[in-house]
Amino acid sequence: MDSAAGGGGLTAIRLPYRHLRDAEMELVSLNGGTPRGGSPKDPDATHQQGPPAARTTTTRKLVLACMVAAGVQFGWALQLSLLTPYIQTLGIDHAMASFIWLCGPITGFVVQPCVGVWSDKCRSKYGRRRPFILAGCLMICFAVTLIGFSADLGYILGDTTEHCSTYKGSRFRAAIIFVLGFWMLDLANNTVQGPARALLADLSGPDQCNSANAIFCTWMAVGNVLGFSSGASGNWHKWFPFLMTRACCEACSNLKAAFLVAVVFLLFCMSVTLYFAEEIPLEPTDAQRLSDSAPLLNGSRDDNNASNEPHNGALPNGHTDGSNVPANSNAEDSNSNRENVEVFNDGPGAVLVNILTSMRHLPPGMYSVLLVMALTWLSWFPFFLFDTDWMGREVYHGDPNGNLSERKAYDNGVREGAFGLLLNSVVLGIGSFLVDPLCRLMGARLVWAISNFTVFICMLATAILSWISFDLYSSKLHHIIGANKTVKNSALIVFSLLGLPLSITYSVPFSVTAELTAGTGGGQGLATGVLNLAIVVPQIVVSLGAGPWDALFGGGNVPAFALASVFSLGAGVLAVLKLPKLPNSYRSAGFHGFG
Repeated sequence: MDSAAGGGGLTAIRLPYRHLRDAEMELVSLNGGTPRGGSPKDPDATHQQGPPAARTTTTRKLVLACMVAAGVQFGWALQLSLLTPYIQTLGIDHAMASFIWLCGPITGFVVQPCVGVWSDKCRSKYGRRRPFILAGCLMICFAVTLIGFSADLGYILGDTTEHCSTYKGSRFRAAIIFVLGFWMLDLANNTVQGPARALLADLSGPDQCNSANAIFCTWMAVGNVLGFSSGASGNWHKWFPFLMTRACCEACSNLKAAFLVAVVFLLFCMSVTLYFAEEIPLEPTDAQRLSDSAPLLNGSRDDNNASNEPHNGALPNGHTDGSNVPANSNAEDSNSNRENVEVFNDGPGAVLVNILTSMRHLPPGMYSVLLVMALTWLSWFPFFLFDTDWMGREVYHGDPNGNLSERKAYDNGVREGAFGLLLNSVVLGIGSFLVDPLCRLMGARLVWAISNFTVFICMLATAILSWISFDLYSSKLHHIIGANKTVKNSALIVFSLLGLPLSITYSVPFSVTAELTAGTGGGQGLATGVLNLAIVVPQIVVSLGAGPWDALFGGGNVPAFALASVFSLGAGVLAVLKLPKLPNSYRSAGFHGFG
């Protein structure tokens, strides 16, 4: 399209998300610059603009550039296993403990899309992704330090002068500091997540998609194993006795030390990533090129492949720049296109509105995927919130605010739960290698359904184990505080078994989305953004409702787990009946999220 036509040096094409199948990108060029790779109408153009084309990076550099994933996942594993129990030791009631998890889905919904857009347009001399990774990691370090020292800071601010070994009341100031740190940690995790994945996509070549995903997932698995191992250890207070204070006893000092180790590990991993991830800074004119590329590595690589075909006017994001418009296009056509110009605002509100309003343009099969995904996460999130708390309360019969022996039993149960999550991560890692052959054998629809039926059985098993444990404790072993060995081992088996369906949940829905939107002209990014809604909305619902729901039935975690089993059963049935039939092929979409 001739930039002079229509005057003012504006070249107008359609906005992203406006029509899913015609999701061509709008370029707003204030200087009427030549499109990347030159135009067919200007064969002599030699100056290339835009982000660098796809390049091949050595495997060694890819491995080192992904290392930050392990550092972030280390902290996430500690957050997942220790923080719900810990907030209750500060006096927050079990019914209210789930509220602290609200920030995760909210920031995931708001922050991730915006950070993605902003990093795409970042013109820092250090690159597009690394400044966000650096800022997010430093924020994580500050947040976990705030969490670890919340009890000490509350003591300084006047919570209580009584020693932590005898004090059983609430510590309001410490709880406020803890919640601030917790929410900041969620914000920081979501700040790092998108740029870290985008950096991997930027560095990997077209034929490195699967290996890049495997490397990233491996680092996340390493972080999980180290993090849950750290949470399961009860010896940190012995190795770092100076961390124990009047306000911070054994369990608190264990958590404090584990988070300090997480800070050191994250700083090391971040430094390695920032050093070995060689980014080419974005030119000022390139920042005006907005992208609708999917957060799937596949989509990114496909997009970059398209950028190597200048003869068809392809842009780095796989869309067309209009340079292949016939030479006889007249000013009337340009003026007609100018009428469709809209200014794309990359602010938080605009990004979210684009996602929400474009839901009506999704492929028909995507609505069933969204419904099954929502039910799937309604069944998973109660487990994520209360897994270690369930082990401490229902299996070990401890109480975070009880007498000394009850608190000790609760702490032992929490550490045992962290060990169960470690086993879960190992099975998850092994299961990620089985997802591909299973999908090729049975199809993604059936594999996803079976994973939900497995969650149904496991969640039902937690309720049965809780009933057996309570019966043994109250009728026969009421004088012994702790876990029955058979019940404890059975609980660990349940934790382990849940690793396989979790590996399916982390990959198959995104692969199904990629398959359904493969022919929608760039709609993968949109569909995956909408799919994120089916994750964060259930998380918000569970965060708001799980604690009060448990309290409605007398407390504990069994009511939430029982309801989760109902949701997983519904998800499995709907997956069989409503999900579209897809060929028995599997398109690797990687491992999504630090969680």
